[in-house]
Amino acid sequence: MSEESETAPVDTGEQIDFTIIFNKERLKVKFPSSSTIGSLKEHIQTLTGLPSGMQKLVYKGKLSDQQTLKESCINDQSKVMVVGSTLNDVLLINASSAGDLKAEEKATPVTKEPLCRQKIHRKIIEKGLPPDAMPAWKNGRAPLPSEPLYGMLNKSGGKVRLTFKLEADQLWLGTKERTEKIGMNSIRAVLSEPIEGHEEYHVMALQLGTTEASRYWIYWVPAQYVEAIKETILGP
Repeated sequence: MSEESETAPVDTGEQIDFTIIFNKERLKVKFPSSSTIGSLKEHIQTLTGLPSGMQKLVYKGKLSDQQTLKESCINDQSKVMVVGSTLNDVLLINASSAGDLKAEEKATPVTKEPLCRQKIHRKIIEKGLPPDAMPAWKNGRAPLPSEPLYGMLNKSGGKVRLTFKLEADQLWLGTKERTEKIGMNSIRAVLSEPIEGHEEYHVMALQLGTTEASRYWIYWVPAQYVEAIKETILGP
């Protein structure tokens, strides 16, 4: 069971007594209701070592830095979730990834062959555009729709849809068999290339580990959503 600690900034008016949850730690905090979420993030940095710019605060949805605690409906007994990795965690991951990628580069010959021509992907693409594929266009950019992205295929040729759960900082990969809930912080990279002859659609991979074997491949991703997908998962 995690230990609870309590801290409070300088008293400047009405104080709210609530709980910050970060990893397995619970921090009791008293903070002015008129203070902004941005100020709260700076305070959380002093408590956890997590840089304010790497924090995502969630309470009934993702909180904006410009909101005040009062505007965010945070009150006594509220529980605010902090999502993010400390700088040390990031440095350790990057160092490990760099070493793994260098080893992979030495073992894997460089190829410029487009993804859609590679045998492993061609067998899916040659089956043709799924009949329920979403409308798409190339050389365009659009925000993610409110509905899940559907009409795509995975490496097994099964249907897959993407649902972005921003309040939980998760990406849900839904198939006929099951739905996998993946924390966006665990996705290291998002790769994509247009499909030759169908440039309005892309082949996309979610890098879930340090090797090519850990890539989750998705086919027939509408081109106009590619940048929005990358920014939602990896940040601007």
